[in-house]
Amino acid sequence: MPQMPAMNAVVEVLKDEGVDTAFGCPGAAILPLYKAMEQVGGIEHLIVRHEEGATHMADGWSRTTGKVGVAIGTSGPAGTNMITGLYTAIADSVPMVCITGQQRTDLLDKEGFQAVDIVEIAKPVTKWAVQIKEAATAPWVFREAFRIAQEGRPGPVLVDIPLDVAQQMIEYDAALDAPLQRNTVLPHRPRVERALDMLLEAERPLLLAGGGVITADASDDLRALAEYLQVPVQVTLMGKGSFDEDSPLYSGMTGVQTSQRYGNASFLESDLVLAVGARFADRHTGQIDVYRGERRFIHVDIEATQIGRVFEPDLGVVSDARVFLREILAEAKRRNATAQVGAWRERVVELRSTMTRREDFDATPVKAPRVYKEINEVFDEDTYFVTAIGLYQIWGGQHQKAHKPRHYQICGQAGPLGWEIPAAIGVKKALKDTEPDAEVVGVVGDYSFQYMVEELAVAAQYDVPYVLIMLNNEYLGLIRQAEIPFDMNFEVDIHYDDFGTDNVKIMEAYGCSGRRVIDPAEVRDALEWARKEARNTSRPVLVEIMIEREANTPHGPSIDAVKEFEPLPGA
Repeated sequence: MPQMPAMNAVVEVLKDEGVDTAFGCPGAAILPLYKAMEQVGGIEHLIVRHEEGATHMADGWSRTTGKVGVAIGTSGPAGTNMITGLYTAIADSVPMVCITGQQRTDLLDKEGFQAVDIVEIAKPVTKWAVQIKEAATAPWVFREAFRIAQEGRPGPVLVDIPLDVAQQMIEYDAALDAPLQRNTVLPHRPRVERALDMLLEAERPLLLAGGGVITADASDDLRALAEYLQVPVQVTLMGKGSFDEDSPLYSGMTGVQTSQRYGNASFLESDLVLAVGARFADRHTGQIDVYRGERRFIHVDIEATQIGRVFEPDLGVVSDARVFLREILAEAKRRNATAQVGAWRERVVELRSTMTRREDFDATPVKAPRVYKEINEVFDEDTYFVTAIGLYQIWGGQHQKAHKPRHYQICGQAGPLGWEIPAAIGVKKALKDTEPDAEVVGVVGDYSFQYMVEELAVAAQYDVPYVLIMLNNEYLGLIRQAEIPFDMNFEVDIHYDDFGTDNVKIMEAYGCSGRRVIDPAEVRDALEWARKEARNTSRPVLVEIMIEREANTPHGPSIDAVKEFEPLPGA
């Protein structure tokens, strides 16, 4: 068996597991791994400005490819800086391996420099956190890390490597190694049959697709089942993109924040919900008694402990989403079964055509729904969108369309500020070989933009182009100081200094470009300019849209009590 540095073997494993890009920040304790990456080759590496940014880049890369993202940091604070990214990944079921360097083993119990117990710190936000004790185990620890990250419900793993362990030689032959087998969670056949019985018995059934449908690459199977039985489909926020929103079977999103009026209305009229890969998050359900009502629920999830966690379903099925959807469709075809739901389909179409929200506002300051109207019309179904947390996430869920899986990336449960800027870099790098010309668009808020703005330097350094659309509702900070009233007429002469932080100048400081928009009539032209500018400069480009400062999104305590703050179409 040939001998090689332990970290060279680790790099060979990473490559064999499908890693072609990694994101990280070098430091003394992790330098043996960086040396190995240089010697072995085959993995592009982007140096980040903050280790949290590395995790979010790996996150975006993973959500786009479906493979395990890799983030790298050194000892001490590098690992603690990664905790937010690990939390985001475990909350949204994103497979990731974070690699940290560590102080020498003889100093771990002596308060050595940067000798923090990152394994214990990371355990609550990982599927597995482990420190390599013996160099000979390094390849196998990483094989197990990739298996755990992907098997069952995906999630992050942290591997910590003491410096003295990383510097050792081991025996390893890449030609004799391979990824560990991952077990697929198969459904219990009688439960599949019972699920179909319930679906066929229902008069007003809905299919509900959660993020697990996207994770399992089961969108085609979802569409096949829906079209065969002609059953309407809803999606959760994390499931957005799993079903084409232009399909006549699409019946919107239910929720107390990210929802459509017709989505809530059709859900309230349904008598059975078949939820696949969804976890009944609180912003989706609202008050549980209203959400449950008299309707029956079938809950399909790959993680057994999700069944009954929020409420007890009428039927629970533990299964991989794609396997379940294929088996229930096969059973329906075997029976030559059809769902007698023609009147229900027509009702859903009626609700969808009548219970909408207005988007064609011409007012200044710009109203947020108008921005999403322009986004939907300017960008096509092949565009990759990245968005995070705040009012713009809610508006996006309510107004922005998604057509394909893995094209609408959103951090759902954790909601870290600034996620979009590094995540968009990861998304774009994930497409470098398969779709190098694909457009990536990040939708951000003004504060979220500034929270991780330093990662723009990474995009500029490595020529990573994408468009940032900022909904800025904090621009009146300095205007208020000047005692200019909120209902000011925007035809007055307004200067850059009136807008508080100058985000356009921040972009320019990082070697990028930006444009500010005040008039809603200028939004579309600015978006088209940004698309061309990103291609021409190979850098991020910002369109900063000054929206009204004091605005409410439709929301409420329960799905039957969502308050609308804007006039409805025809009202």
